[in-house]
Formats: sequence, structure tokens, C-alpha cells
Amino acid sequence: MTPLSHEELLRYSRHLTLPDVGLDGQAKLGDARVLLIGAGGLGSPAALYLAAAGVGTLGLVDFDLVDRSNLQRQIIHGTSAIGTPKIESARARLRDVNPHVQVETFGERLTSGNALQILRGFDIVVDGSDNFPTRYLVNDACALLGKPNVYGAVFRFDGQVSVFHAREGPCYRCLYAEPPPPELVPSCAEGGVLGVLPGVIGSLQALEAIKLIVGFGETLIGRLLLFDGRRMQFRELTLQKDPDCPVCGAHPTVTELIDYEAFCGVGAEGHGTGDEVEITALELRRERDRKPDLVLLDVREPREADIAHIDGARNIPLRELPGRLAELSGHGEIVTLCHHGPRSLKAREILRGAGFANVRSLAGGIDAWAREVDPEVPRY
Repeated sequence: MTPLSHEELLRYSRHLTLPDVGLDGQAKLGDARVLLIGAGGLGSPAALYLAAAGVGTLGLVDFDLVDRSNLQRQIIHGTSAIGTPKIESARARLRDVNPHVQVETFGERLTSGNALQILRGFDIVVDGSDNFPTRYLVNDACALLGKPNVYGAVFRFDGQVSVFHAREGPCYRCLYAEPPPPELVPSCAEGGVLGVLPGVIGSLQALEAIKLIVGFGETLIGRLLLFDGRRMQFRELTLQKDPDCPVCGAHPTVTELIDYEAFCGVGAEGHGTGDEVEITALELRRERDRKPDLVLLDVREPREADIAHIDGARNIPLRELPGRLAELSGHGEIVTLCHHGPRSLKAREILRGAGFANVRSLAGGIDAWAREVDPEVPRY
């Protein structure tokens, strides 16, 4: 055990006086290597608390840039970091929190091609991703490598936390054998998330990681913790290992990483690009100038249309569209739009299925329109 310096003894003094941590536990934290998938809403509080706790090496995987819309919840980043890579912003903040912590960064998208190589060098993985393909990828990679996966997820006012460890209990696939249809899963950008909620869930993920490292308490292996922020209520579900799980069951069929976007239906028919499916913001501006009868159908919720809208667009929320098709009868050419694109692609599918022949979706949604055509339209 490497002796702690006088500065470290003072820094970690509140740990050292804990019977379940002490010098030995702090040494374990200093020797640990924890990988965080994402430096966003969940990764921010998790990384800050793990660094403050003295975890010796933190790895960060993120390929995104800091955006102004991140700052409401991604507390590791500040206004001055807007436009910079998240991993660079996070690394600078973590070094300031604790200069004794080594930070390794991976400024790339986690894929089936690089996941095993990246995860192999760490003891524990904290999954702060916000999409199903990455969650299944992280789960399978952790199961194949025998590493614990500290899982967290948030949406609107609700969150959930667990520890998936195939060697000791169930994995993510035991809980969610199949991903939901992509059109039924709005992103945080579309569905919203209360800014403080990732702080609650990300902090719990950090706590679980610390318990795994030091070896005290009862971890969430085999348990799913559910948090309802509206009621300030926690509930717990017991999870059982699925003997038929394709990853951690008795006879696994997933023995190597697969195409997770295809598995989750991302990029399936109707979700690609091309003139027959999508239209760009610049193309739409030109077509509106010469096609006065073109119908622009906004399928966002009214509260979103109140924040930002395109003049002349008709608002019919996606959830109401199947029952309001008659309002569009007689219109020959329709362009659907939402915030970033997924809902408008689903609306296109509904319209095409109902017999509307000439329907396209605005690629990138109203956000692309605000960036590329009309900067007076607010972004959110």
C-alpha cells in the first residue's frame, strides 16, 4: 500500500475515520480504475464524486461537444466550455477537484469495434449513456469481460439504478430482453429531464462504484432501484438471472459484440436519409418559396411549439395524429417536423400507411431550421 501524503491524509480524513473505509479502503480507491461512459447528465456527478473520493484512475468516453442546452444538468461543464469537447472540459474540472486522480480520455463513439479494447483496461464501468444501443453494448461487453456495470437511466422526473454483474447476478438483458421500438422512446431533448434528477441518479451510481471497490455494504446486484422525483419516493424491484439470457444464461448465444443499432432498430427502414424520406432545412426553405400549398406539419407537443415554431406550420401532436388524419385530407405534399427528427419520421410512417403519398420529414427538425435557416427561431 502506497503511504498517503500529509495532504492526502487531510483530503480523505472523513473517509479514513469511517470504519468501513479507513486506510485500507482508501488505498483500494486509489488503486481502482473506473470507466465512465458519457460525460453528460449522469457522468457529470458520478465523475465528480469518484474523483473527490480518490479513485486513482478515471476513464471518460465521450465524443460530443458541450452545448448550451447541456448546462441545465451536466454540472461538470461550465459556460466557458461551450463548443469544446466534453472530455476536455470534464478532464480540466476533475483535475481541479482532485489533482491526485489520473484521467484517461477516449474522444470517440463507443462501438462494437472498440468497446472490448477500451473496457478491458478498467475494473468497473459506470454507464451514463442515454440510448439503448449503447446500453446493450456496454452490458454485453461487461458480461463478456466479467466486469460490473453500474447502470443508471433518467427520464423527465424518474430514474433507475442497478449493478449488472453477470458473474454474480443478472445482466441488463435479464431485465430488458428486447429493446423497445425506437419511435416509442423519446430522448431527453424531446421528453425533457429535470436538471437535478441526473444528479440524484449519478450520485447513486458513484456510491455503488465506491462500494464495489472498497467492499462494504450491499450493492444493487440483483436489485433495481426506482426513483420518483415527483413523489420523492424510492421503490426496489428484485431481479432474477434469466437462465435463457443470450449473454449470461446457461447456454449463451451472444459470444461476441453485435450490431447494436440494428438490434435496437436504429437506422431501420423509414429512418434513413434520402430525398424520398427526408428534406433538409435549406431545401425546405427553397421549396416553401415556390410551393405555397406545401403543408408543414409540426408533430411536437403544444408546449414545445410555444417555445419555438416555424411560421405557417400546423401543429398536430404525434400522439393525436392517427385520430386527426381527416384534417389533412386533400393535401398533396406534406413535410413533417419535430424537435430533432425521430418523431417526424414516425409521423411520416403513419401518414404513408394511411395513404398519403407525398410525405417527407425535416432532417434535424426545428433545431436544424434554427441553425441553418432562421436564427430568430429559439433553440431549446
